[in-house]
Amino acid sequence: MKTKMILIAFCMTIMFCMCACSGNKKNSGDNQDAVTEISASENIEAIGDSTMIMKIGDTKVNVEWEDNQAVEALRDMAKDGDITIQMSMYGGFEQVGSIGQSLPRDDKQTTTSSGDIVLYSGNQMVVFYGSNSWSYTRLGHISDKDEAEMADLLSNGDVTITISRE
Repeated sequence: MKTKMILIAFCMTIMFCMCACSGNKKNSGDNQDAVTEISASENIEAIGDSTMIMKIGDTKVNVEWEDNQAVEALRDMAKDGDITIQMSMYGGFEQVGSIGQSLPRDDKQTTTSSGDIVLYSGNQMVVFYGSNSWSYTRLGHISDKDEAEMADLLSNGDVTITISRE
């Protein structure tokens, strides 16, 4: 999230400077407009490249992704196409599935809540519809579902999670 905000601030600064510079020249010409258009489209593409979409089954969920190396590695994996993770119910409060490769770990003792997404043992994603305390690397949090909605999505059998880039 910090990275996006910094990128947006940087882009706005560049655009402001371009506008100020073109206002000082009497004959800015068509080239200045072309440069501004290219810069704007590149900035939109850069911001869009970093957006990941998550689906639980057929349900799209809004995720507030963490700003860490594990999420960056997951984002890089999604460059090659959708990441599909077969999840299995575990413990009556979570779904667990293999990511297919190990991601960078920064495990910390954590008490999770419904909607939390974490990395376990470096190669497994866990999505909670209940709570647990363990040492995990945080990946994100599903922000548009309450505890009851998370339980409806995750507590009725194994699910498939799909992560893609927008």
